Amino acid sequence: MMAKKHFKDLSAGRKFWVMTLGAVQVALQGAVLKDLAGRPATQVNGPKIAWFFASFFNFIGPLSYFAVGRKK
Repeated sequence: MMAKKHFKDLSAGRKFWVMTLGAVQVALQGAVLKDLAGRPATQVNGPKIAWFFASFFNFIGPLSYFAVGRKK
């Protein structure tokens, strides 16, 4: 079994990518939540509450919302 890795044990390059991807995920989710809060339910494909919970799935949820969740 592999030993647990801690953030402090990662190389500088890996730390950079972990932080960058984490920031992108947080930004995407924030954008989804802001858009959902300001968009009427009639302009959303499916229930808004479902998209709210879907936004918590890393990358897939927010990207799915922007791809198919909003009505044009």
